[in-house]
Amino acid sequence: MSRSVSVSGESVVDIQDLSVSFATDAGTVAAVEDVSLSVAAGEVLAIVGESGSGKTVTARSILGLLPETATTRGAVLLTRKDGSAAHDVVTLSRAGLGEVRGRDAAMVFQEPSTVLNPVYPVGWQIAEGLRAHGRLSRKEARARAVDVLRRVGIPEPEKRVDHYPHQFSGGQKQRIVIAQALVLDPGVIIADEPTTALDVTVQAEILDLLRRCRDEFGAAIVLITHNMGVVADLADRVAVMYQGRLVEQADVRTLFSDPREDYTRQLLGSVPRLGTGRVRTAERAAARPAGWETGTPVVEARDLRIVYPGRLRQPDFVAVDGVDFAIRPGEVLGLVGESGSGKTTIGRAIAGLTKVTGGSLSVLGTEMNGVREKRFRPVRERIGFVFQDPASSFNPLLTIAEAVAEPLVVHRRAGDAHEARGRVDELLEAVQLPRAFGDRFPHELSGGQRQRASLARALALGPELLIADEPTSALDVSVQARVLELFDELQREFGFAALFISHDLAVVDLLADRIAVLYRGRLVEEGTGEQVLGAPQHPYTQRLLASLPVPDPDEQAARRATWEQVAKA
Repeated sequence: MSRSVSVSGESVVDIQDLSVSFATDAGTVAAVEDVSLSVAAGEVLAIVGESGSGKTVTARSILGLLPETATTRGAVLLTRKDGSAAHDVVTLSRAGLGEVRGRDAAMVFQEPSTVLNPVYPVGWQIAEGLRAHGRLSRKEARARAVDVLRRVGIPEPEKRVDHYPHQFSGGQKQRIVIAQALVLDPGVIIADEPTTALDVTVQAEILDLLRRCRDEFGAAIVLITHNMGVVADLADRVAVMYQGRLVEQADVRTLFSDPREDYTRQLLGSVPRLGTGRVRTAERAAARPAGWETGTPVVEARDLRIVYPGRLRQPDFVAVDGVDFAIRPGEVLGLVGESGSGKTTIGRAIAGLTKVTGGSLSVLGTEMNGVREKRFRPVRERIGFVFQDPASSFNPLLTIAEAVAEPLVVHRRAGDAHEARGRVDELLEAVQLPRAFGDRFPHELSGGQRQRASLARALALGPELLIADEPTSALDVSVQARVLELFDELQREFGFAALFISHDLAVVDLLADRIAVLYRGRLVEEGTGEQVLGAPQHPYTQRLLASLPVPDPDEQAARRATWEQVAKA
């Protein structure tokens, strides 16, 4: 049974002594302990912390979106936007939760593709919320859907209201999910990692849209993120969580300029910043033998062209168009650009996973244009590959030791996983994982630990070339910092050349000797970090840089102004 509650002040959300625990086979697990937070009308509160800190559980409790295994204590007071009523979400029935969801508070999830139903037009899905809360005619609901699509920046909303989710880009799908949240004009929007899977330029647009949600729609926003640049760009106040507890809370400028807690300082210190990679680049270059830059390249592309043939009368798609670059022994080349720019296609072509259509691509002395698998097989064992999501690249039925040993067995360096165990233990120690972790299964490791194991597997054959495709994009900043540090140490120790693919310019700056910028399949700029990031020449590189949020509220405000000018140009 629900109970109405009187709320003082202008808080739209008031969380009081919230504790949440989950019943598991291993016993009760406390996810959130004694958390108290409030969100004022029109305010952006960012809740930050590592995976497992309890930030998402806290945010989902506002809408009662916790599983049946959860036990909740405390109060979560949710006030209607016009102040006419307030309810304790913890005590609401299922019917009561249905009443407040969408109307009083709405959720924007991390991955829009999993939220939008692929078999219904987006307009129907937006109107569904309206129909659930009122007696609107089909024509009225459609008109409201068109209006909200226009307000979130979808072009030609009168036509696109009838399109299906697969007909929209990733950024447009996120706009549609935000439109779903806004259509009932809720008092608070909970945005759970709304920009994690997006390119920096699209991320900047979505952050601008969320700012408009606050300013034009008057909605308060609870922002869940591990990206401190996004926090600096959007938040008014910040709450820091660690192991289920609230450890620090302050306005955004105070938190960034004068954090009180060691954990907060550690979190801020883990954020990669532009310009910090120059010292490391100089150190790596100084450690190499004289004349290394004139050596035979490990990878060399000349007028490289990769075309995907069209199907069902669709035209061919040119993924890579006339690209030239080289990677010398022991060098790290950072490849940056938006989704669809051709980064991953080039990485797959180097690994022999995508066919070269035109031009030349030489990999470890082998020409890839027209190469046969039989000829390339001996070359493949000289190449390591680190994937973006280690959870999906590991066989869940194999232990970590068996997975790391797999390349050794496939290429007949060992008879079986048991025979390879000595080498596997050495590799696990090299990536700073205890040997005992080899007996665990992938699901028993954290994201950062799985990525370390993925690095161990990539290094199993002692490769001359390593291809790392967005290896840290899914990791928390502190875990990312440790994995990047490890990558740098291993590269210095083993001396492999590397192609590091990423859309995070600060990460690439930290690791790469040279940076190549791709835009719609073409290489538009190349040089050292100092040249490309310090004095970008191409308008696209300038837009990329302006789109990257930095963990400093004052500096970010200036960058936002620059981005607005560049975006209008």
